Amino acid sequence: MNKQPEITDKTRQTFINVFCDLYSQKPIEKISIQEIANQSGYNRSTFYQYFTDIYELLDCVEERVLKSINEEMASREFSTHTFQDALQCLENAEEISVLKALLGDYGSVHFVERLKREIPFERLIVDFPTNDVLAPYIIEFYISTLISMFRLWIRNGKDLSSEELVKLVDSLFANGITPYHIFGTVNPRRPDSNKK
Repeated sequence: MNKQPEITDKTRQTFINVFCDLYSQKPIEKISIQEIANQSGYNRSTFYQYFTDIYELLDCVEERVLKSINEEMASREFSTHTFQDALQCLENAEEISVLKALLGDYGSVHFVERLKREIPFERLIVDFPTNDVLAPYIIEFYISTLISMFRLWIRNGKDLSSEELVKLVDSLFANGITPYHIFGTVNPRRPDSNKK
């Protein structure tokens, strides 16, 4: 007798959720299939009906996130406010908790590199000269900065509103850190504090 599709989807999703929860707490090498199965309420043999090992499970999770972000980017018309668009694409990914695990302290550099390679973030750089020899370096700086800021924001429990984060990143790209940090002391007057 075949299992109903909604039951198999629910079981698969349970394994994914438990894995992501564990992966946000410790490195993948320290996660066992037995631990995932126990916390999911299933046995090891049930796990093997869905995944051959933990790395296939990780690959499945990464693929789903990348697909979700790509679909989000494809479905929107980008404004001139490029970082805000990038942030919304990442934030609107189907499951932010999964992205939090993948980009967290124990997430792999491999996923970050896949994210940079497979997601067309360069579309967010308006009128960028693609034939310039410096272009790949500038794109790498831009994308790496966006991803690092997003990772920190997620890790800090979104302690800034998305608008505040966008404003900060825009200011850093436009003015550097000088308005925030001068000669080893933090400037108490932020760039926006001059405005009344």
